[in-house]
Amino acid sequence: MKILIVDDERRIIEVLEAYLEREGYEIHSADNGIDALKKAKNIQPDLVILDLMLPDISGEEVCRLVRKESDVPILMLTAKSAEDDRINGIVLGADDYLTKPFSPREVVVRVQAILRRVNKTEKVERIEFNHKQLVIDLSKKEVTVKGQDVTLTPIEYKLLTNMALNPGRVYSRMDLLEKITDEGMYYEGYERSVDTHIKNLRKKIELDSRQPTFILTVFGMGYKFGGVLDAANAPV
Repeated sequence: MKILIVDDERRIIEVLEAYLEREGYEIHSADNGIDALKKAKNIQPDLVILDLMLPDISGEEVCRLVRKESDVPILMLTAKSAEDDRINGIVLGADDYLTKPFSPREVVVRVQAILRRVNKTEKVERIEFNHKQLVIDLSKKEVTVKGQDVTLTPIEYKLLTNMALNPGRVYSRMDLLEKITDEGMYYEGYERSVDTHIKNLRKKIELDSRQPTFILTVFGMGYKFGGVLDAANAPV
């Protein structure tokens, strides 16, 4: 698997490269945002490790531009420790977030965990519910409702796929927050932000968002996916 490391500190690139190559990954690197965007497009990496403090354009902007073209997993590395900075990174579409200084071994563990989740999800290519009323193409990351394409944000897509792959399971707000931020990287007090994402998701996939069929509220507990999986497309 190919990993693109984007950091303006050569020492950090060299250390991470040594640790990740030892695990069998093919490493590419960039020390500025412009070069990172070019390599992300040309190399098509399986994962990007992205520093937010770059000399030309910000890592946040790199993340935003990459997200316009690709769903490649992004692990952010930064000296910024403020809560708002961390949350902004997640909103932009990062899959995980580590604050400097960090352990190279922890980076390796985070990379492996992210890639395991991606690979597990991609084993199921397409799932259909309620006689194809809702179709999720996991290989293309596309969602259709009654045959019409629906555009979801990265967070809405994560919420939907995590719940749809486990229909009937009840998720608390904290459970869902952990799913969309990866590796339990959640922030106390932000559980209610899940309600906003659920509300927006319902508007896009439900025929009547006031009487939902797919994203159901379990009062006092959280949410569950209520769609009925079409038998012919049940995942193995």
